[in-house]
Amino acid sequence: MNELAVFSKPWKALSLPDLAGHIQSLGFDLIELPLRPGFQVEPAKIERDLPAAVKLLGEQGIRVLNVTADLPLDDERLYSACAAAGIGMNRVMFWQRDLDYWAAEAKARRQLDAALPFCEKYDFQIGIQNHSGRFVPVNEMGMFHLVKDYDPRFVAAVWDPAHNALEGMNSDSALDILAPHLCMVNLKNAYWRRVSGPEAEVAGWKIYWTSGAQGRASWSQVIAKLREIDYQGPICFSAEYSDEERVDELIAKDLAFARGLLA
Repeated sequence: MNELAVFSKPWKALSLPDLAGHIQSLGFDLIELPLRPGFQVEPAKIERDLPAAVKLLGEQGIRVLNVTADLPLDDERLYSACAAAGIGMNRVMFWQRDLDYWAAEAKARRQLDAALPFCEKYDFQIGIQNHSGRFVPVNEMGMFHLVKDYDPRFVAAVWDPAHNALEGMNSDSALDILAPHLCMVNLKNAYWRRVSGPEAEVAGWKIYWTSGAQGRASWSQVIAKLREIDYQGPICFSAEYSDEERVDELIAKDLAFARGLLA
């Protein structure tokens, strides 16, 4: 049975007790917690505040599945604080910036290599998420090339079918390739929306983040394939929508939709 979590990013303004109550009202008891400036737990205070936050949330009925931390991967505070809090994974993304793809991948490898001693010391996992656009990786083959030489206990794949679909890739093939390396699946959905009229000399496109049933990634196909490969790991809802005013409504609907597919 897959555990279902939600990324708590949309509710950064809530206090921890209010966050716990709100998450429960949406139908979740498990979260991915951002450790970022301006959020409930800030990177500069991680050693003190993360264990306390996890304890407080737990007392309110909310467990923390993993973090996504705005800290360098060679900062031991990340690992020691997570160990003290009972957290075993940090989700990361590698932005390409102004480098070419291979140079950006090499830089990502250097960061992972620097993190490995801490992963081994604290029995900790780095989960790398694919992301469309100028990221490393953008799709399943890039992910495989990046993680294949690492022990998946320490470096593994967080597969995001929405970003995969935005790059035009097939979810069945992606999961065939990534199954041995998979530690988490993100669920959100999107499509490319044309933002220029037909008279434009060159078409303009923009990503529109939508509900699970309306985007380019088929959640029914994704979940059927997860069942086929016997994926038992967590599924985390990203709660990312272009219509930010309807986040609570849309995430509740998406949870119900996914639960129906998983049943």
